Amino acid sequence: MTIHASLPRRAVAELVGTAGLLVVVIGSGIQAAGLSRDAGVALVANSLASAIGLGLIITLFGPLSGAHLNPVVTLTSWWARRTGGEGLGGREALVYTTAQTAGAIGGAVLAEVMFGRAPGTFSTQIRSGGHLLVGEVVATAGLVLVIQGLERIGRAKLIPAAVAAYVAAAIWFTSSGSFANPAGTIGRAFSDSFTGIAPQSLPGFVAAQVVGGVLGLALAALLYGSARPGAQEEPAGLSTELPTGNTDLSTAGWVGFAGKRAIRPVDY
Repeated sequence: MTIHASLPRRAVAELVGTAGLLVVVIGSGIQAAGLSRDAGVALVANSLASAIGLGLIITLFGPLSGAHLNPVVTLTSWWARRTGGEGLGGREALVYTTAQTAGAIGGAVLAEVMFGRAPGTFSTQIRSGGHLLVGEVVATAGLVLVIQGLERIGRAKLIPAAVAAYVAAAIWFTSSGSFANPAGTIGRAFSDSFTGIAPQSLPGFVAAQVVGGVLGLALAALLYGSARPGAQEEPAGLSTELPTGNTDLSTAGWVGFAGKRAIRPVDY
């Protein structure tokens, strides 16, 4: 079911959803590192918890705001509207991105407090090097391609599970650990923990994520063609009418993630 929500309600959903995502990512990282000195074991625990939490958050908030949770995903939605498809207007995209960033910082601070650590301490974990930035480009491009590809073939209902599975895999197969989310990356700078990133590493990572988002959009257009407004899953042999009004099936990931959202004419 899609909830027809005002922009302020959708912004709150994005803020709370992104905060929840950062609590899961950072909290599970702190817990894992505290329980095991084996970095591999800690990464397994962190990646599984992050993927499961992400899938649940997308499922819960998707019908309300689209559960973007990620400025890159929001910008792809804005671009879709700019190019004649359905998505967010400029004001909505700005509100979403602001809410996501604030939520990410709040979630990081909450995770620190929850584990009895000093809140607001910046990470000292420097993540630099061209190979890490290549990893972020790949991670973000793949995330956008998964979301856009499923939308364009009318399989948007699979996005929550698909994004969660992709994130779990990308944490392992990318050199950067697949941050793939500018808001989440900024939030993780506020946690000097297993999943943190030093503030001086932010510009490179965020720039790589933007490049990855553009690349993911270009690949989706090349492989699947233009976005199909109002695309719906249709059982074989049956004909269904498309719903009236605008429907946004964008979402994202850490990462942020999925679901449908109807945009009200008066107002993801």
